[in-house]
Amino acid sequence: MKIAIIGNGIAGITAARFIRKLSDHEITIISSESDHFFSRTALMYVYMGHMRWEDIKPYEDWFWSKNNLNLVNDHVQAINSKEKTLSLRSGSSISFDKLIIASGSKSNKFGWPGQDLEGVQGLYSKQDLESMEAASKDLKRAVIVGGGLIGIEMAEMFLTRNIPVTFLVREKSYWSNVLPKEESEMVNRTIMHHGIDLRLESELDEILDDGNGKVGAVLTKTGEKISCGFVGLTAGVRPNIDFLKGSGIETDRGILVNDNLATTQKDIYAIGDCAQIQNPRPGRKPVEAIWYTGRMMGETVAYNICGQNKSYDPGIWFNSAKFFNIEYQVYGQVNAKPEPHEKSIYWEHPDGKKSIRLVYDDYSKKILGFNLMGVRYRHEVCEKWIKEETNIEKVLEQLPIANFDPEFYKSYEQNLIKQYEKASGKTIRTKAKRGLSAALSFLK
Repeated sequence: MKIAIIGNGIAGITAARFIRKLSDHEITIISSESDHFFSRTALMYVYMGHMRWEDIKPYEDWFWSKNNLNLVNDHVQAINSKEKTLSLRSGSSISFDKLIIASGSKSNKFGWPGQDLEGVQGLYSKQDLESMEAASKDLKRAVIVGGGLIGIEMAEMFLTRNIPVTFLVREKSYWSNVLPKEESEMVNRTIMHHGIDLRLESELDEILDDGNGKVGAVLTKTGEKISCGFVGLTAGVRPNIDFLKGSGIETDRGILVNDNLATTQKDIYAIGDCAQIQNPRPGRKPVEAIWYTGRMMGETVAYNICGQNKSYDPGIWFNSAKFFNIEYQVYGQVNAKPEPHEKSIYWEHPDGKKSIRLVYDDYSKKILGFNLMGVRYRHEVCEKWIKEETNIEKVLEQLPIANFDPEFYKSYEQNLIKQYEKASGKTIRTKAKRGLSAALSFLK
């Protein structure tokens, strides 16, 4: 059987690896981005000089031929679902028996005048990294538009080269559609502490040409002109699916897929950022542009293609990131604006750089989620509590088990417990110790 995979990101490559483990089918991976798979989340570290390009390739170049995985560096322009062929930019075509679309995302553009000028871009692909590198030479100022994770990564990248950054965020506070108020304000302080010119409630209106087809400045909605030589468009990403027109594959925001990740066309599947789950599990979104969901989808689709029926189940939501020097983790349900039945215990360190939030149901008292800034909790432990709908008081009794900070770091669980005791009038007796052995015993 001939299997074609469009895209060599984490989703497509995971699919290829697991299909190879399960079968000897012919596998062809097509990508116009790079010759070999690389870790997309590590692009920023190449720019910052922490890693080299070869360091972010998880597999040696000989891995592909050794495992009989055919790599094609080309761009898929069209899919003929009936004839089961792919038309490539080079003029050649590839036939398939089964097809996996893992074409990823592309940066959002919202029709701003000047958005196609040289020096205006997002940060998603290898080509984005290369053009950002080229634009950084003698750069006097960059403007970043959009308050998401990619934006703060880009700001940190420029900071390592002493390039001044103005950060335009439409909302009243950074990432306030995701983070609760206190955590969002903590990130605001962190951004400004690092010398970034953060402009909250500031919207881009137009990008101005310098007279040579390059960006020279931006205009905000208030009419302010900010001179710059680079504009980072980081207001989110969207599924990369424009090439599917005329294929008969049904799309909405992304490519519509069922629980087995199959599209509306026979023998064609979609995974990763470009896929839209028609019936997502509770607490999950139809489109999730997250590294680990791409990996899980890749494994799931491999089993289905190889005849082993398997439904996609991403489990309980989690995510992690860094806001400069503050590590962020979220497990389960933590809403920026809590639902009426949600209650939380929140503790923040006096230095304003660490916090712990536990969200629970006010009626049943079951734990719903954990939000952590500058403090590390064990994923497996938090997930177990959420899955088992553990009572908030029992979680507090066992809370030291979750702490994953190094041995001699201070722990702050007692501060959180005192807050709950003060609010509830109850006394919580901790019955657990911190450390790996305690966590492993708990997880048995």
